Amino acid sequence: MKPGLRTIAEICRRLGHPEKEFKAVHIAGTNGKGAVAAILDSVFRGGRYTSPHLVRLNERFFLRGSPVEDGKLELVAATVSAVLPDDATFFEALTAVAFELYAQEQPGRVILETGLGGRFDATNICESELCIITKIGLDHCDWLGSTISEIASEKAGIIKPGVPVVVARNCSETVEVLRKRAQQLSAPFFYAPDIVEDSEIPADFPLKGAFNRENALTALAALKVLGTDPVISLANVVWPGRFQEIGRFIVDGAHNPPAAEALALALGAEKVDLIAGFCADKDVLDVLRILSPFVRRATAVATNNPRSLSAPAAAGLMQKAGMDASAQNGGLEAALAAADPSLRTLVCGSLFLAGEAIFLLGAYPWGGERRFDASEILQAICAHRISD
Repeated sequence: MKPGLRTIAEICRRLGHPEKEFKAVHIAGTNGKGAVAAILDSVFRGGRYTSPHLVRLNERFFLRGSPVEDGKLELVAATVSAVLPDDATFFEALTAVAFELYAQEQPGRVILETGLGGRFDATNICESELCIITKIGLDHCDWLGSTISEIASEKAGIIKPGVPVVVARNCSETVEVLRKRAQQLSAPFFYAPDIVEDSEIPADFPLKGAFNRENALTALAALKVLGTDPVISLANVVWPGRFQEIGRFIVDGAHNPPAAEALALALGAEKVDLIAGFCADKDVLDVLRILSPFVRRATAVATNNPRSLSAPAAAGLMQKAGMDASAQNGGLEAALAAADPSLRTLVCGSLFLAGEAIFLLGAYPWGGERRFDASEILQAICAHRISD
């Protein structure tokens, strides 16, 4: 990661400024960004750029309701690759691909999700018609700050002069930081709980969990500010890996304390078996302590990511959090096969693990052949560290 706008601005200059060819709905926040983007895109069916992907890189680039097909993505990527500076990061390259794709395709309304923070995120050179800031919590503190106010200030960096901003339900400290920044820039400020009630969420909304109802409320507030017809259906929202129920399994990509708290609330009083794997750079012990009261027995696995904790290391943290835990060195597939059929099993801890689980359980929503686009391998290709 290399926060800053100099490189992405230079890439876009070399491409002829594709970021100026469309107006974007720009979303920042700690949790809920992708869900809000998915809800809005189910209404607009235009362009949508989110991160990370669960299984395939194509999931980051939606075009008219579906992930962009390989051929089109490869053509646009080739155009961008031809002008990439040597110091471009993986995320800067992909953001440029999104800008070029939507400039070429002109799909209508485009939704852009920040990757990290807001002020110095590569997406922040977009021309926005609306800014949305979702739930803010302590995550990526080494990059964004150690307090809620500091992190909120970084997220507020997407607010543009005169451009309306919708803010999700947050603590009063966060809301005031965001409101003050909007006032400084004469940006109309809308607090989602003030303009939408829970009863307005359509009955056909399919995503589970109270946190997803909060995401729906934020998305509906954005639709109101954009002047969209209030009589809408949300039946077609697809956002896998977030409290997704697949038979007796629940798959959730909770990987930070705020997401774990939302997951715990969704579980209610239910006791589950847990299969979990984590990247080593996350607040693993805090996540496990939040989930521990809901876990009967835990199994630790490694994720398919070079930054993964080993299964024994994850099991040790599970035990430290008060869980009856063991390591499954055979990986997720072996852990799923060994799961107790008499009890519901929660798979969580990493979006990489969530993607693998959805595929293994036959619930990947976008079909196609078995293929897993590992992020680190793609980053290595982008950085020219390995050949084709």
